[in-house]
Amino acid sequence: MLLTLTLILTLAAFAADGFHFRRQRRRGTPACRAFVVWAFATDALPLVSGAVGLVCRDNGPGLMIFYMWLFWAWILFVIPRLLYYLFHFLKLPRTGLLLAGALTLFLLWGTTFGRTRIRVNRVEIRSDRIPEAFDGFRFAQFSDAHVGTLVNPERELTRLADTINALRPDAVFFTGDLVNIRSAELDERTMSLLRRIEAPVWSVTGNHDVGTYIRDSIRYPAAEEARKVVERQRAMGWCVLEDTTVYLRRGTDSLSLTGISFDPALRKRRHDRHLPADNLPTIYAGVPASLYNITLVHVPQLWEPVMAAGYGDLTLSGHVHAMQMKIRPRGRGWSPAVWLYDHWSGRYDEGRHTLYVNDGTGYVAYPMRLGAWPEVTLFTLKRCE
Repeated sequence: MLLTLTLILTLAAFAADGFHFRRQRRRGTPACRAFVVWAFATDALPLVSGAVGLVCRDNGPGLMIFYMWLFWAWILFVIPRLLYYLFHFLKLPRTGLLLAGALTLFLLWGTTFGRTRIRVNRVEIRSDRIPEAFDGFRFAQFSDAHVGTLVNPERELTRLADTINALRPDAVFFTGDLVNIRSAELDERTMSLLRRIEAPVWSVTGNHDVGTYIRDSIRYPAAEEARKVVERQRAMGWCVLEDTTVYLRRGTDSLSLTGISFDPALRKRRHDRHLPADNLPTIYAGVPASLYNITLVHVPQLWEPVMAAGYGDLTLSGHVHAMQMKIRPRGRGWSPAVWLYDHWSGRYDEGRHTLYVNDGTGYVAYPMRLGAWPEVTLFTLKRCE
C-alpha cells in the first residue's frame, strides 16, 4: 500500500509542478530555473530509490538507511509543496505558504523529538480470572525496535532501557521485529545496550526477524538468519517463546504465557485483515484453559483466532506502528492504518478478552513519527470478584 501511495503521489507531484510552472509562465511570472530543476529532482527521489534497488544485489543495513533518508527527503520537500499548490490554486497563496511552512516544521519535529521521545502508556487489566497472587503484577511491553535503522542506536536504546527500568516492572514482554533485515544488526554494541534492561524479558519473533526480507538469500539463508536472531536474544538473557508456553508462578498461583512466532509463510499476507492460524491447536496443546493466559504475538490479526481457541485473556502485539502517523483528536485517534487493519493501535476489548497493539519504538520506511509516538506500555493486573 505504501509503495502504491508513493507512486500515486510521485506522479501527482510531477503533474502539479508542471501545471504550476506553466500557469506561472502564462501569467508572466518567470520561475527560477534552479527552483524548477530542484522541484523535479525531488519529485524523482522515489524513482532514484527504485533504480538503486534494481542494480543492487543485496539490501544490507547501509542501503536500507539510504532508502529511509531518501524517502524522508521526498516527504519533506514534496508534500508541503503540494499543499502550497493546492491553496495557491484556490487563490489563497499566503495561506498555502503558511500551512506548507507549518507542515515542514512539523515534519522536522517528527524527525527529531517525535522520533525519539518515548511515551509511557499505563493500562490496567481487570479480570476475575487473574490469580490472587498476581493481583498487582506489573509488566512492560515494547515492540518493533528495528535496531538496524536507528539513527543513533546508543542514545535511543539507552533511553529505551532507562525508560523501562524506571518503571520497575516485574517482567518485560517484547512482541517482535527486533531487527530490520538481518541478524548482524544485533552486534555486540546493540546487545550490550539491550542487556541494560533489568527485568526478565520474554519475546517473540516478528516478520522482520525471520530473514525473509534479505535479497541475497544465497549468502544469508532466511532460516539461518532467523535462528541467529533467536540465538542472540537468548545470549542477551531473553527468553524467546517459539510457539510455546511457559508458566509464571507466584506462590501457589500461576498464569500461562504463550508466545507465537511469526510464520514466514505469511510474509506476503502480513497486512491482510485476517490471517490463518491452523497451528494454534498445537501451540496451545496441554495449556489448561482454566489458567489466565497472556499471549504474545507480533501481528494483531491473530487475536480473533486466539480468542476462538479459548485463550488470550490478554493478547499483546505490535507490527503496525500506526504507520508512524496518527491524528489524535480523541481516544485512539486516526491513522492510515485503518485502511489495512481492523485492530491497529491501543486497547480492544471483547468479552473477557483484551488485545493491546503497541505502537513500537523503532521506525521503518522513513525516520519520523508523527502522532504515533514511540511507546512503552506498563500493564497492571487487577483481580476483581
